[in-house]
Amino acid sequence: MRKLSSLVASTLVLGLLLTGCGAAKPPADSSTAGGTSTGAATAQSIKLGADVTFPPFEQMENGKVTGFDIDIITAIAKEANLKIDGDIKTMDFQGLIPAIQTGSLDVAVAGITIKPERAQQVNFSKPYYKSGLSLLVKKDSTITGVPDLKGKTVAVKLGTTGDLMMSKEQGVTVKRFNNIDEAYRELQNAGADAVIFDNPVHQNYINTGHDNVKVVGSLLTGEDYGIAVTKKDAKLVDKINEGFDKIIKSGEYEKIYHKYFKDNYGLVTQK
Repeated sequence: MRKLSSLVASTLVLGLLLTGCGAAKPPADSSTAGGTSTGAATAQSIKLGADVTFPPFEQMENGKVTGFDIDIITAIAKEANLKIDGDIKTMDFQGLIPAIQTGSLDVAVAGITIKPERAQQVNFSKPYYKSGLSLLVKKDSTITGVPDLKGKTVAVKLGTTGDLMMSKEQGVTVKRFNNIDEAYRELQNAGADAVIFDNPVHQNYINTGHDNVKVVGSLLTGEDYGIAVTKKDAKLVDKINEGFDKIIKSGEYEKIYHKYFKDNYGLVTQK
């Protein structure tokens, strides 16, 4: 009996020890339950705005904002752990930077040329597209460059670099429009002799069924497009730049570029 009691006691002790070892295990991490990990930092939400009258950079297609800039910022956001908050807010070009300043937007894309005066109002990402202004005229026009514009009428998009340039030209009548499509219609309807705007947009216009117009002369400016970012979050532009570097390195940037452009004219390379 004493031997049996000893055996029973030993069994009980061993059972308690095993139970104790089992209790010492940490509880299952609820963040990995079901095989899903939530260890990654929560994505930062950003309010994104765009001017959708700037094809192929931005345009509306079947009620959705699409284009080169939209694909670029979407790819950057994915790499930078950013989340676009709701729908992309659309507005006229000249309203984008004020909307960032008032906090209605955090980020804007619209083929925005990086300029010192704009950089006082918003932060800019690294350049993601190299551009320049050019003159678009009818094919039978005798205009070959800016000197031929004296006494002529030029259509521009309000608030753009072309608007600013033509405002300084003496003897040139400037017609301003809220979107570039209206400026092109003015040219087609003989209400303007030329349109000054970003060369890639002119080329897109020519390539989409408008073979009665042409670009004349050389590029009038050399410009870099940047993503406009609020100054209220100093780290946000760094995140966007880091995301941009990643999509260049991975080849995603060049893939997106050639989805919209046939040549390498505006392509940015890693620095």
